Amino acid sequence: MGSFVVAIGIALTIRWGLMEAYVIPSGSMLPSLLVHDHIFVNKLVYGLRVPFTEKWMAKFNEPERGEVVVFKNPENKDIFFIKRVIGLPGDKVFYENGHLYVNDKLVDRTVPDQLASDFDWLRDSDFRGEGPDGLSQFSHWQESLGENTYSVLLRKGRRGIFGPYEVPPDHFFVMGDNRDNSRDSRVWGFLPRENLVGRAMFVWLSCEDTLPKITFLCDPTTIRWGRFFHSVHNN
Repeated sequence: MGSFVVAIGIALTIRWGLMEAYVIPSGSMLPSLLVHDHIFVNKLVYGLRVPFTEKWMAKFNEPERGEVVVFKNPENKDIFFIKRVIGLPGDKVFYENGHLYVNDKLVDRTVPDQLASDFDWLRDSDFRGEGPDGLSQFSHWQESLGENTYSVLLRKGRRGIFGPYEVPPDHFFVMGDNRDNSRDSRVWGFLPRENLVGRAMFVWLSCEDTLPKITFLCDPTTIRWGRFFHSVHNN
């Protein structure tokens, strides 16, 4: 009995302070992260919290531009979101017709090279409401921000202007990689640092579909074997 209690205590400690598993529920981070990607999140990298609170016992690092973070949704803290950090405190962010500017500098965007294979994982069914040929309505680009290079999707023909926004102290500006299908800082504003949960690390399990009656479990016949240990960050 004692060893069982110790084991439970160790597991809870790891989940509280070190790392935790999350499942990607939507396509807002396509093609970098797919629906039903299971990821591990490093919860210690930014600091250590007082248990069951949002107060920091200690702060270690700050998120960097281009990092993928998991956080509590500022509109509803019972819901967890995952997005990419675009702007740090003091940065000016402007988004115009698919082009991203940080501090008045255009973020480098090129035809995918090292990340070209990201697009190969996508299916028409990943784009709900777009019709049977949904995939063909999106273009794939490779973007570099900070020390991170990553994929983004843009809907062909979509236009829009957001900003400029100036990020306040202790806040971040975040966006989804599926730029035209993401509810992010362009909608609900800046991300408070206190809402941070951790930095996404890697995919440890991935599947195209879940079991019909047990929707939190992967259908073993649809496992994406090639995504095991797929790194979320491409530096």
